[in-house]
Amino acid sequence: MERTILHMDLDTFFVSVERKLDSRLEGKPILVGGIGDRGVVAACSYETRSFGVHSGMPMKMARNLCPEATVIRGEGGVYSKHSKEVTEIIREAVPVFEKASIDEFYADLSGMDRFQGSSYKMAQELRKRIKKEAGLPISFGLSANKLVSKVATGTAKPDNERKIEFGTEKNFLAPMLVKKIPMVGEKTSQILYNLGIKHVRTIQEMPVEMMAKVLGKNGVVLWNRANGIDETPIIPFHERKSISNERTFGKDTGDVKRMREMIRAMAENLAYQLRNGEKLTSCISVKIRYSDFNTFSKQLKIPYTSADHLLIPQVEKLFEQLHNRRMMVRLVGVTFSDLAGGNYQINIFDDSEEKLNLYQAMDFLRNRYGTDERGNSIISWGTTLGIANISSMGNPFNGEPPIIPAHRNA
Repeated sequence: MERTILHMDLDTFFVSVERKLDSRLEGKPILVGGIGDRGVVAACSYETRSFGVHSGMPMKMARNLCPEATVIRGEGGVYSKHSKEVTEIIREAVPVFEKASIDEFYADLSGMDRFQGSSYKMAQELRKRIKKEAGLPISFGLSANKLVSKVATGTAKPDNERKIEFGTEKNFLAPMLVKKIPMVGEKTSQILYNLGIKHVRTIQEMPVEMMAKVLGKNGVVLWNRANGIDETPIIPFHERKSISNERTFGKDTGDVKRMREMIRAMAENLAYQLRNGEKLTSCISVKIRYSDFNTFSKQLKIPYTSADHLLIPQVEKLFEQLHNRRMMVRLVGVTFSDLAGGNYQINIFDDSEEKLNLYQAMDFLRNRYGTDERGNSIISWGTTLGIANISSMGNPFNGEPPIIPAHRNA
């Protein structure tokens, strides 16, 4: 049976949500991201792109390129809420789907022609429903596999649709620049350009052995993709291997007390996420990036746990071992990895019933009152220190991919 894979992408998602909330922003150049000197553009409207602005560039540079743009500090909790609304619409409409990111989805419509009459018509109806019920623009691509559908979506944007007929995938990809193929980044593009390979058609005409010689196993994968071959399955659930949090200081700091408070707040909130998701960690790591951009990390294997009073001292200990340079610090981060399912078990030698009851009470309060209407934590160590939005939005173990902060810094 021929596969029929749908790829859907919410156009300039963060910008579209802001315009949905404030119609006065329609048609105006918009930048969403961190608003400080170290802010990064998380999303930009199409009106800014003619000025050379693109996602991922420093906000300061984007503002210089497009000074008339309205700059909005992104709120992950708000975008997550609207993403979930779209997710539920898709969940109701298709038998199997994958949420690849906060604004990107795949659905397997194979065999649906027998029930719906046309998989393309089904995709069109789904797009219309999302636009009507969620009030957000969305584009889609439909083809025999995930790769071609994703590329098709890119050619359909903004707010449009495109179907690539079965058997025409190779011809569809042939005239495109090689950088249009997912997985081809700047480094790979440069290697290919140095070899005189600029268009996908050139790769299609090459023997696969030659691509393997140049790029190894990745060369074989790239050759297959250039020829429209992709057997990647729809993955309905993403199993998290780790959870992490990091923050860039507005200005480089040498305030050790402030840094300790920051990593303590991170560790506390990550531990809460573990307990809330019924997970345990057996590996913790701390990261420091200095003002010269040199980055160092240190990790420690520990018995499985999700308890604050066990994790926080170890995180603080790693920080003390790691912070050994007389230089200002730009960023600190904490990661819990090697995760396994389970609940925190009381240690009969060290723990008291009062301590266990305290955890249960604090987690209950967080679950009930712990976030405001924008999804930000209001009950946490970070909040008491004035460290806003230190925790990740939502449940990191709900099978959805991690949310990228919409106001992140470099």
